[in-house]
Amino acid sequence: MNTPLFIAKRYLFSKKSVNAINIISSISTLGVLVGSAALIIILSVFNGFEMLILNMYSAFTPEMRIEPAQGKSFVPDSLLDRTLKSDPRVLHYTEILQEKVLLRYGQNQYIAVLKGEAPNSMQSAISDSLINEGAYKLKDGNADYAVVGAGVQAYLGVSLEREDLLLSVYSPRKDAINSINPAEEFNVRNIVPVGVMVAQPQFDDVVIVPISFAREVLGEYEKISAIEIDLKPGVDQRAFKKELTRLVGNDFLVKDRAQQNPTLYKVLNSEKWAIFFILTFVLIIAIFNIIGSLTMLVIDKKKDIAVLKSLGAGYSFIKNIFFAEGMFISIFGCIIGMTLGLAFCVLQKKFGLIKMEGAELVTSVFPVELKVMDFVLVFLTVTLISLIASFVSSRLSVKGEEQLS
Repeated sequence: MNTPLFIAKRYLFSKKSVNAINIISSISTLGVLVGSAALIIILSVFNGFEMLILNMYSAFTPEMRIEPAQGKSFVPDSLLDRTLKSDPRVLHYTEILQEKVLLRYGQNQYIAVLKGEAPNSMQSAISDSLINEGAYKLKDGNADYAVVGAGVQAYLGVSLEREDLLLSVYSPRKDAINSINPAEEFNVRNIVPVGVMVAQPQFDDVVIVPISFAREVLGEYEKISAIEIDLKPGVDQRAFKKELTRLVGNDFLVKDRAQQNPTLYKVLNSEKWAIFFILTFVLIIAIFNIIGSLTMLVIDKKKDIAVLKSLGAGYSFIKNIFFAEGMFISIFGCIIGMTLGLAFCVLQKKFGLIKMEGAELVTSVFPVELKVMDFVLVFLTVTLISLIASFVSSRLSVKGEEQLS
């Protein structure tokens, strides 16, 4: 049996002769408890928001995207096409032709990104929540249709009810020469807008059209801008990306969702870790209350220390007792705090206890998502801070008591 641990455990639950010591010890435990619970809750809420935003983003963004390493476009490779068709891990893929164009609707003009794709390529991927008005439809028979981003609708004043007013798309002709009439230097095609999409702000200036329409407007009948790939559920994305990168070679880039929009992922992670470090600083202050608690405990146990010394206990033995006492206070508070944080998150996820008043989002309650690594991180953080605080406080307290005696 480890004698210092046994004595420290007895001290933890035993009643002290001075009531103030009980109060100080309880405050130390409460501080660690509240700090640990707050860390679990805040991290889980950030996980919830991260999942909510990424789900909205993922509904419009493919799991993998092949782009040229140099330039804007490339001629699709027949070998790559056959490989993707025969790969059982690929759910579907589509060729993309994308370029900036000038839009005109009535008297209004706007620079937008024209994205041409196969008419049925994204119907299974775009969720109903992203279509704010109208429907997602790119082709009906021989007729072409467009789905515009929220920013395009706002700037141009697009009305889906006015079938007589078409969306005009302008793109510079590749073989154009200086002409007296500037209109002759542009390819112009008209299309009917039938849907408005609300996704991330970066997609507000996108106009989705059939790829055949995009080829006519851009005057590009061979090359494409990218290949977008969606995988079947359960496929190892890292392994697939590694194999695909080896297949396409150095002339192409294979990007997963995080690489397609690094800014979004960096912002989500930076906000989460900023809050984590702020709460950790508060937790450090709470844990260092152990110094005062152990100092008072050493004074209260002067007689016990004298008895232990008479039995041959040295400075290191006594220091280990109060070091273990400090660790017990911290770990005890941490475990209870994480348990309370877990209970709150489970109740919030199931019953939506706290709601976001006036928030017009996909959900009206604060989303939470529990991750095992968050609990491991909080426990290791509390343990590390407690080790430092307990070591310092036990050393100073016992050394100070020896000097006084």
